[in-house]
Amino acid sequence: MSVQTRRAGSVPLRHVLPGLLRDPARALIDTGERSGGEVVKLNLGSFRPFLVTHPDHLQRVLRERSENYVRAGDGLQWRPLKRLFGEGILSDGEHWTNSRQILQPLFTARRIDGLVDRLAVAIEDAIDELAEPARTGAPVDMGTVQAQIVCRAVMRVFFADKITVTDAMRIMKAQDAIARSVMPRILLPWAPLAAPMPGDRTFRRAVQLIDDVLLPTVRAARDTAHEDADDIISTLWRGRTEDGGQLDERQVRNDTVAMVATTTETTISVLTWLWPHIEQDPAIAARLYAELDEVVGDQPVRREHLRELRYTRQVLDELLRLYPIGWLFPRTAVEEDVVGGVRIPAGATLVVSPLITHRMSTFWDRPEVFDPDRFSPELVRARPKYAHFPFGGGPHQCIGMHLFYLEATLIVATLLSRFRFRLRRPGVPGIKVAAALRPLDRVEVTLRPVQGLAA
Repeated sequence: MSVQTRRAGSVPLRHVLPGLLRDPARALIDTGERSGGEVVKLNLGSFRPFLVTHPDHLQRVLRERSENYVRAGDGLQWRPLKRLFGEGILSDGEHWTNSRQILQPLFTARRIDGLVDRLAVAIEDAIDELAEPARTGAPVDMGTVQAQIVCRAVMRVFFADKITVTDAMRIMKAQDAIARSVMPRILLPWAPLAAPMPGDRTFRRAVQLIDDVLLPTVRAARDTAHEDADDIISTLWRGRTEDGGQLDERQVRNDTVAMVATTTETTISVLTWLWPHIEQDPAIAARLYAELDEVVGDQPVRREHLRELRYTRQVLDELLRLYPIGWLFPRTAVEEDVVGGVRIPAGATLVVSPLITHRMSTFWDRPEVFDPDRFSPELVRARPKYAHFPFGGGPHQCIGMHLFYLEATLIVATLLSRFRFRLRRPGVPGIKVAAALRPLDRVEVTLRPVQGLAA
């Protein structure tokens, strides 16, 4: 029996391009809203990808037929970033299979749960350093503060301090430069890599800095990757591919760069929006503080507290809805297929974007409003699985998802059980679209110790 298909609707260039150049996030969200959940074709001149937004269609692309929709090397977002990450855990095919097989055991829920208390202590040590600005009332940049906290915890627990916090912060700065510098190529995906574009020089300098920091560390770890070392770099050197071989230096380098990025970038970026959102809504802040007072009190945050911080988890899920970890997941169809009644030819590019789906009124009530109650258990159970997919889905779902929830919960619980804060500039910053979503403006706060509030 033949499957009845229809021609995809088209969104003309004149409706897309001006907005993409002016406010990419808003333009993408508006395009998704106009689609109403149907598969449509974006007319971007010579480049005409299909936009897929409906949860049922996303499930087919990301999970049910995932083998047919691959991260192609010349894909919309991957092509410019591949110059940084290369072949490995963030690519596809044999390289991805080998890297995933080697790294997955480090990120199982059971193993991450066993690291919670070590992460908690490292986070506490970093947050201790906020006592001085809290005492003096000096403003702090929460993006920088979170980067320092996350780097302290991740480098200690997952990289066995092979990468110093100072070097990790240099890498964070380079990653930020890369995220900004690749945007011209993401917005103009048909431009050949050989053609010079704004940001290319910045990109090359940042990649060189990352290699200058990480390659000596990767090489030094090769001879010390003994059996009981469970840090990421040692595990990569010690791992075996499907045919019994070892990863070569280039792939170990690629996966080290990727894992530094994915274990740090996600938490740093998403949490920066937390502070303005909860200051803007005192009722949400009050519920969050009340839960932390009841569950944690004046104790150090530990593993046994985390499962009781249910509202905190809802707050994090709502942050991930508005500011998903991966905002764009381009895919290339290997063979012809039908999605949502639309025939997808072999070789076609599909645009999958949590940023778009998560803000569509077709699937969410008042999608622009920050409301953690949408993640109450009964509403989550009633919602299609791929209405909320901030970590992707299927085989390529981010292996650091469980780590994010534990790490972010520890940071929020530790910070807010010890300090209250006040934004220096009220209001929620807009979205700066880069390789990862960033706030348009810095989020600066002044802190006050909780124990001093009654004084």
